[in-house]
Amino acid sequence: MPEVELPNPEELEERAEKTFSRRVALTTAVYAVVLAIAALGGNNAMKEMLLAQQQSSDQWAFYQAKVIREHQYRGQKLLLEAQLAEPASLKGAERAKFEALAKRFAEEEKRYNAEKKDIEKDAKKLEAERDRHQKRDPYFDFAEVFLQISIVSASVSILAASRPMFGFSLVLAAAGAVLTANGFLQLFTLPFLHHGGGH
Repeated sequence: MPEVELPNPEELEERAEKTFSRRVALTTAVYAVVLAIAALGGNNAMKEMLLAQQQSSDQWAFYQAKVIREHQYRGQKLLLEAQLAEPASLKGAERAKFEALAKRFAEEEKRYNAEKKDIEKDAKKLEAERDRHQKRDPYFDFAEVFLQISIVSASVSILAASRPMFGFSLVLAAAGAVLTANGFLQLFTLPFLHHGGGH
């Protein structure tokens, strides 16, 4: 009867440790990819937020200019109307000229008022856009923290050959991945990430 050679227990353990280390190393590479995506998402959210803020500020400045022009025309119209209210002060062609001018000023005042409302709508849309990007940003920030800690935990699990430590890294990485996805998709809101109400 041939002799059966039993595997050396130390060799089996070493092979299992190598397999575990390889698995953890591959998983850590996936963590790093998700971390890069979270960082990119965070940078883009911040850029979009700042751009929308700048654009809304420009719109509000434009709005103010329209308001000033509207008030100037209203003031000139009221001045002409006051002069026209005194029948003795203006006669014939001069009165007609003042009436036409008062009418033109009234039309300009109306035009600036309408334009101002459109600009206000645009400015508010841009503010809403800014707020949306501002709400996305913290999810990416927290995702980055969780993913960085998961990478460190996975590295420690290789050095210590610790499966519980690897399990801990998986939980952190999963949380980081969920927060990253939410930064892009805004599927849920965590109130503690939105202190200050967006303004």
